[in-house]
Amino acid sequence: MNLPDIRIGNGYDVHRLVEGRKLILGGVDVPHSMGLDGHSDADALVHALCDALLGALGAGDIGKYFPDTDPKWKGVSSLRLLKEVMGMCKGFKLANVDSVIVAQQPKLAPHLAEMKKNIASALDVEIDRVNIKATTTEKLGFVGREEGIAAYAVALLVKK
Repeated sequence: MNLPDIRIGNGYDVHRLVEGRKLILGGVDVPHSMGLDGHSDADALVHALCDALLGALGAGDIGKYFPDTDPKWKGVSSLRLLKEVMGMCKGFKLANVDSVIVAQQPKLAPHLAEMKKNIASALDVEIDRVNIKATTTEKLGFVGREEGIAAYAVALLVKK
């Protein structure tokens, strides 16, 4: 059977919430009393998207290409990392990405449209190929206790 070359990948990321850092999600500076801790800007959503794309390529994960031990990536915008990962997808067209941000606070709905715009721009695709949802854990677990934020993503690539 001759099947089309379609690749799917999934990604997951989590970062601890700490005082003294900006909360960056989807490239948006979300007003909040705490931010995500990490080597880069700690954008959990974009990190999950990077891992989803790398998974679809069968190319490992974000840490393989942008290790937190490399000072080159200290404080870098995760949207830059996403652009670099998308550059690795030569020979493929991005069909779509779908993602979920899991956070008890702050409310993210007012920021989702801007996140979609930023991610579509970084991926160089139409905005309707990017979907972002936000949910809480109903105060359960580390997210519910507001200790961290998690993100899940899937990406579908089609051979050109």
